[in-house]
Amino acid sequence: MRRLFRIGDRVRSKRDGRVMEVLKYLKSNLVELRWFDVESREVRHQKLKEDQISRAA
Repeated sequence: MRRLFRIGDRVRSKRDGRVMEVLKYLKSNLVELRWFDVESREVRHQKLKEDQISRAA
């Protein structure tokens, strides 16, 4: 399966509209992402499937 995103790409979550950065691929379509939480001022990590994210503008 072809990977849609590269490490370091900025992507947007289709669920909540949050802009995230791609850290690495865990499986063929599971991606680990990093985003910054403004309220708590922390960096958060999240795992999403490729079909739940799109390329950010």
